[in-house]
Amino acid sequence: MATLELRISQVRRATPTTRQFRVDLAGASFPYQPGQAVILAVGGDFRMPYSIASAPLETDRGGYLELLTRIEPGTRLSDVKRGSRVTLQGPFGSFIFPAAPSERSFLFVAGGTGIAPLRSMIRQAVLSGQQGNLHLLYSARTPADFAYLPELRKLARDKKLDLAITATREVPARWRGDRGRITRDRLSALIDTPETLSFVCGPASMVDDVPRMLRELGVPEERIRIEEW
Repeated sequence: MATLELRISQVRRATPTTRQFRVDLAGASFPYQPGQAVILAVGGDFRMPYSIASAPLETDRGGYLELLTRIEPGTRLSDVKRGSRVTLQGPFGSFIFPAAPSERSFLFVAGGTGIAPLRSMIRQAVLSGQQGNLHLLYSARTPADFAYLPELRKLARDKKLDLAITATREVPARWRGDRGRITRDRLSALIDTPETLSFVCGPASMVDDVPRMLRELGVPEERIRIEEW
């Protein structure tokens, strides 16, 4: 596990309550696997672990790590801007997309900021030319709370990702996605075969419910991976 003192090269608004931080590696080596996490420290104050949202191939090519972080007013993270110095510790975690999976159908189920490690996995699969079908079911409270949505929709338009999104709370009349919480029927539409390798990351209630529904739909326990701290 490495500890690096680095600088923020970019801060972008992802949703009203989250930001995308790009951390410039400044030529340093930071190997990791898609789905892994780091601990981000600002001013010596170590925060909660954050999943890496960039894919390893993006890091190799661009020399940066990207994190999706929730911003709470008055916290150190709310003051982070381009040029801020941070400390990264990691990588760690066993919630990973395998380098050479035997499966040819993949399901990613995200809730809120749980999209971060799944975005890393999806981007890595696309960039590496992974064979098989990629399905993503993404749930958030409102249409404004979906991070990476333009990018994900482009992947869907390019036929590289089967994308389904559902908002659980306030939805305007023009909303093009589904409404309501994740259900068995929504999951069933995205499962090609019981051999679908499934990844679930999101709020505790979703991480409790979705694996149970997947098992009921015939996906065996050993093909269901969940992110939990």
